[in-house]
Amino acid sequence: MHETAVRLRVEPLTEGGYLATSPDVPGLVAEGRTVAEAVEIAQGLIRKIVESCIEHGDPLPPALSNMADPEAVLRTRQ
Repeated sequence: MHETAVRLRVEPLTEGGYLATSPDVPGLVAEGRTVAEAVEIAQGLIRKIVESCIEHGDPLPPALSNMADPEAVLRTRQ
């Protein structure tokens, strides 16, 4: 089993809630009411990005290269 760590940047929004982005996953933008919710949504989006890349034959972002293994574990860190 491989473990993939993805860095997340979580910032509070002026109108409330939190925004999560990642320097490791271009285009990742997740918004949640709490930090935990934003992180959870980001994790789900990362998995969907991996699935889409594999399905369409697109290259995975370098930080996600281990995620091609179906047993890979995703860990996020802030």
